[in-house]
Amino acid sequence: MFVDINGARLNVEVLGEEGAPVLIAHHGGGGIGSLAEPRSTFGPLSDLFRVVVFDARGCGLSEGVPPYSHAQWAADVDALREWAGAEKIVVAGGSYGGFIAMEYAIAYPDRVSAMILRDTSPDRTNLALATENARKQTRVTINWENYERYWSGNIRDDEDLKSCWAELIPLYDFEYDPVAAAARVEAGIYRHEAHNWCFQHNAPIYDVKPQLPSVTCPTLVTVGRTDWVTPVSSSETIASLIPNAKLVVFEKSGHSPQIEEAELFQQTMRDFLAEALPEIAAVGR
Repeated sequence: MFVDINGARLNVEVLGEEGAPVLIAHHGGGGIGSLAEPRSTFGPLSDLFRVVVFDARGCGLSEGVPPYSHAQWAADVDALREWAGAEKIVVAGGSYGGFIAMEYAIAYPDRVSAMILRDTSPDRTNLALATENARKQTRVTINWENYERYWSGNIRDDEDLKSCWAELIPLYDFEYDPVAAAARVEAGIYRHEAHNWCFQHNAPIYDVKPQLPSVTCPTLVTVGRTDWVTPVSSSETIASLIPNAKLVVFEKSGHSPQIEEAELFQQTMRDFLAEALPEIAAVGR
């Protein structure tokens, strides 16, 4: 369905029973992300929650209405919370979506009952670490001109974004499957305006480390052991700064433990939620 949120028509899907506690998950990827990933990751929790997933403005099938700033995307999450009729939510996000989940928990602390993060970073230093990791790897040959254009937000059009992403995707998995990677590239929806905004405007000023100690909600921080782009050290920093955080490292995963160790990832989330929100877990919807 399409819902008018803060002046933009957003593509939204809802899973689970009306009246259940609400979980809102933000996809990763900036201009390469869509609700498909959070639907797969958090949809199984619809026995406990009303799970709301959506294409952020400028992403997926949603309307492209700037700005594509962290503040705007966080405000859109809060408007979706209000639309869903929830006083508080569990907020979740992986990769770039983790940036927005943290921004939301900082800006709207009274609206968050718990937070789930996956393979994300508290600042832009992960990009320098990613470049180091890309230079050390032997899996693929990097086109460094395209690499720099991608991470600096100098993509020409949607096809250019798809092409640059196809060159990088082999780095993301614990075990590289070229057929599966190619299928993921073809399944994507590419929006270069939002992507460029992320790395021209958002990344240069992104640093939530000073605010993370103020986040009081229970927080699950997850990361794959061989994640090249938001390495374990990034998640360790987040977990060290949020007072009520739990860090879980998935030993046989790269950037996507929700896929590469799916069963363990699902159980890890359920164990966390049972401890953080026992009144919800006890319902056993």
